[in-house]
Amino acid sequence: MFPAWSTALGALIGAAIGSFLNVVIYRVPRGMSLANPPSHCPKCGHRLGVLDLFPLFSFLLSGARCRHCKSPISWRYFVVEVISGTVWGVYWYQWLCEGWDPVRFIVLAAFGSILIAAIFTDLLHYIIPDSFNALLLVLGLAYNGWLIAAGSSDAWTEVGGAHIPASIVGALTGVGVLWGIAFFGRVAFRKDAMGHGDIKLARGIGSVLFAPGALMSFGMAVALGAVIGGLQILVRRMALKQEEDEEIEEVLEDGPESLGSLAKCGLGYALAVDVAALFSKKLDIWWFGSLETSENLTEEDNWQPGASTIPFGPYLALGAVVVSVFHTPLLRLAANYWNWAAQP
Repeated sequence: MFPAWSTALGALIGAAIGSFLNVVIYRVPRGMSLANPPSHCPKCGHRLGVLDLFPLFSFLLSGARCRHCKSPISWRYFVVEVISGTVWGVYWYQWLCEGWDPVRFIVLAAFGSILIAAIFTDLLHYIIPDSFNALLLVLGLAYNGWLIAAGSSDAWTEVGGAHIPASIVGALTGVGVLWGIAFFGRVAFRKDAMGHGDIKLARGIGSVLFAPGALMSFGMAVALGAVIGGLQILVRRMALKQEEDEEIEEVLEDGPESLGSLAKCGLGYALAVDVAALFSKKLDIWWFGSLETSENLTEEDNWQPGASTIPFGPYLALGAVVVSVFHTPLLRLAANYWNWAAQP
């Protein structure tokens, strides 16, 4: 095991990953290459050097401004690096210092990084790129494969007497829960109740955290969404009253998604057709029809959220990060509560 002080090294590596995540958050929704052009100031176009790219410190020492044109730099870059460094530092301490499971550390570090990118992409653009969701699913399946090869009992979930890979059960649980909310919300309120990106994100979370962890993260997401989302709506209603009215008119004009389309898409997510469709546009069109994918953001996209438009993806992702950090005590707490509630 590594010494506890090495956690600082893990946090620094995580901050560096956060710097890369900032590139991902900006470029992936716009369909831009992650490699070309190299990192540069979006205002003056000057290519960034080593002094501009050192995690955390470059931002602070430059006074949150470009060293070349003095244009202000968004604090989002610094915040992403701080969050990424913190998450990596926690995972590092848990799985490389306090305990020893390097594979678990790698999986969770990748898991947390993808979720951080999803959080900020959804907050900024109201989309979760399909590539993020596909990576989460593949990550969970690969980790499950590793557990099977290692002979771990955690690799399997018993369902009706049959032993099924835990990542598959978790992924289907994620699709089932979020798709169920979307379906019953559509029937009860006659409007779209859940975004497709959220359903696919829940699938990826379930594949990595498995069913028990995924269910806990969904419950935490609902709690976070109710509190923080409610506050967001109150603040926006005071500032965006006119935009909200326009949004409502647009939604009423377009109408909600049909139940047939929702059912077909839900089946496609359960079968991971959308993952295969990333490599085949024809498959995407054949199965999902005219639905816009989450990879179609352009600089000309003038859509603006209304006062009541609150993305649920960030809460799903945040809940999953919290559960991944406090997984063992939360499971113990849930088991104790269940045992208490089941007493006659």
